[in-house]
Amino acid sequence: MFSTCIFCHASLGTNAVIEAFPVGERLAFDPAKGRLWVVCRRCERWNLSPLEERWEAIEDCERRFRGTKLRMSTDNIGMARVDEMVTLVRIGRPLRPEFAAWRYGDQFGRRRRRQLLMTGAGVGAVGAVVLGGTAIGVSVGSFGWMIAQWGQYAIRGSPKKIIAHIPIDNGVIVPVRRKHLDRLAVRGGTSAADWALCVRYDGAPNGEPPVELHGESAQRAAAMLLPAVNRYGATRTQVADAVKLLESADTPLGVFALTVRQQDHALVTKLQPSVRIALEMAAHEERERRALEGELSTLEREWREAEEIAAIADNLLVPARVEQALAMLHGRPSATRP
Repeated sequence: MFSTCIFCHASLGTNAVIEAFPVGERLAFDPAKGRLWVVCRRCERWNLSPLEERWEAIEDCERRFRGTKLRMSTDNIGMARVDEMVTLVRIGRPLRPEFAAWRYGDQFGRRRRRQLLMTGAGVGAVGAVVLGGTAIGVSVGSFGWMIAQWGQYAIRGSPKKIIAHIPIDNGVIVPVRRKHLDRLAVRGGTSAADWALCVRYDGAPNGEPPVELHGESAQRAAAMLLPAVNRYGATRTQVADAVKLLESADTPLGVFALTVRQQDHALVTKLQPSVRIALEMAAHEERERRALEGELSTLEREWREAEEIAAIADNLLVPARVEQALAMLHGRPSATRP
C-alpha cells in the first residue's frame, strides 16, 4: 500500500477509520464505478488508488458515509466528516462537466484561500519588522532591499525551493526549483496533435537549452509542475472556463495541442489563468484515463517512483547522524548510507 502523493511526493497521512485503507485524511470514492482517491492535503491533487486496494475500502467508506449524520449532500456529491481527522467525499452519478467543475472548483478554491492566507501572514510579518525597525530608530531605506526580498518571498515563495523531482532521460531524476518555472514552456511538435514540455532544472550545464520532454514523460512532469505554477488556485469563473476548454478537446491532453496551435512556444506563466488551470486538469485526467483503461501497472509504477523520489528528497535533507538518532528513538535499525 502506497502512502506518498504521486504529484508532490508529500506524505498523504494516515487514518484510523478505514481499516482496509489506512492512508489519507480525505478520501473520495465512487461506489458505482469502483474508484477510490486520496486527496493530498499539501497540493490538493486526487491520487487514484491501485485497483486491488479499492473494493473493501470502498464498501467501508460507503457504510461509514451512510452512518454519519453530519454530512452535506446534493444529488451527485456528498461530504461527511467521520471524525476530527477524516473526511469522506462520495461521488454519485454526475455528468462529466458537473463532476469536473465540482472537483476542481473545490480543489482550486481551497488552494486559493490557503495561499492568500499565507501571503497575508507573510506581508503582515514584513510590516511588523518595518514598524519594529522604525520604532528603534532604524531607517526603512537602510534595509529596503531586504524588505523587498521578504515581500517577494511572501507573495511568490522562495525561488530556491525545490518544488518537484522530475524523471528525464535514462531514469535520471532532476530537481526543479521555483525559479525555473518562469521558463517552463509548451512547444509545438511535428504534427497538430504533437507537443513537448520544455523544462529547466537544477544542475543543468550553463547555457544549455531546457530539456524537452515528450509523451508520457511530458504528461507526468506537467502534472507535478503545474500545481506550483497555479499555486494561487482560481476563482469559480476561471475554473468554469477551464472546464469548458477541457471539454472542447477530444482527449484531456488535447488541451496542450490546442494551446500550441495558438502559439508555437508558449511560456506557461504567460498564459491566461483559465488556460493554465485547464492544462493542469488535463495532465491529471490523462493519467487517470490511462489507468482506468487498463494500464494499472503504469499507475502502480508511478506510486513506487513517487515513494522512491520522496525517500531521495528526504535523504538529501536529513544528515545521516540525524537519521541514525531518529532510528534509535523509534527502536529500529537505521539504513547505512555512505
